[in-house]
Amino acid sequence: MEITQRKDGRPVTGGAPLVIRKGGVEDLDVILAMLDSAVEWLTARGRTGQWGTEPFSTRSSSVDKVRENLASSTVWIAESDGIPVGTVTLSPRPSPYIEPAGEPEVFVRLLVTDHRHAVRGAGAALLAHAVSETRRQGVDLLRVDCYAGDDGALVGYYRGQGFVPTETFTVGNWPGQVLERRVGRETD
Repeated sequence: MEITQRKDGRPVTGGAPLVIRKGGVEDLDVILAMLDSAVEWLTARGRTGQWGTEPFSTRSSSVDKVRENLASSTVWIAESDGIPVGTVTLSPRPSPYIEPAGEPEVFVRLLVTDHRHAVRGAGAALLAHAVSETRRQGVDLLRVDCYAGDDGALVGYYRGQGFVPTETFTVGNWPGQVLERRVGRETD
């Protein structure tokens, strides 16, 4: 899938369009590098509550969790000029610490963009792809959970992408928010 504009019609990049391809466990190193770049970016801004300060790739338990997520989800990679710039993983089940919705759903298990190759709108394009995939599967409910600490900027980002906050949760001392978006079922 090629994405050249965001839902508001503005271009995704000033250059090459984003291409979204199917990925998998074979993309583990690429996705770990994206996560590491996000940790570095967050740490540089004093925002260490979400993922800490240590790179994902240096924490064996985190590497195992990411590998498990890739193996149990549908992985999509956004590329610009052949360079991976973001990923989203979609699952029919929520993260283990979230109760299922009680109806068919698609759950965003991971969304991350690569801050080494920042492409404005890559996250929005991946979420738009998640909406399309949810509809294609004949499912109406797309959900995501995210870090809800600090100033709530991440919750605000998802709200800006059409998601509505539902329940809050805590894992240890990590505050989280579940959000949902009704996407409408694709009909033949």
